[in-house]
Amino acid sequence: QVQLQESGPGLVKPSQTLSLTCTVSGGSITSNNYYWSWIRQPPGKGLEWMGGIHYSGSTYYSPSLKSRTSIFRDTSKNQFTLQLSSVTPEDTAVYYCAGRITPTYDYWGQGTQVTVSS
Repeated sequence: QVQLQESGPGLVKPSQTLSLTCTVSGGSITSNNYYWSWIRQPPGKGLEWMGGIHYSGSTYYSPSLKSRTSIFRDTSKNQFTLQLSSVTPEDTAVYYCAGRITPTYDYWGQGTQVTVSS
């Protein structure tokens, strides 16, 4: 069974870079046709897809966040990482990592709360 776990700081100051890592167990992030994403949910709002990385290493980003977002992987650790630069309080959200091989997301992390505040 594939399991995902987010890790990273719960509090980030404005203008800094938010960095979260997702550790995948029970399967390889390079397994054929898997796609791994970062998704967030601000308080009182719906889910927002931020970007993802294909099993091949190709990356894709939300147009609204592309200028501030970077997703990369460490295959030796079976991890993928989100970096979001120049954060503001509007980036406060629960951040999820998720994976899929079908059109819907099959696997989710439990989510991690990130608050942007000075």
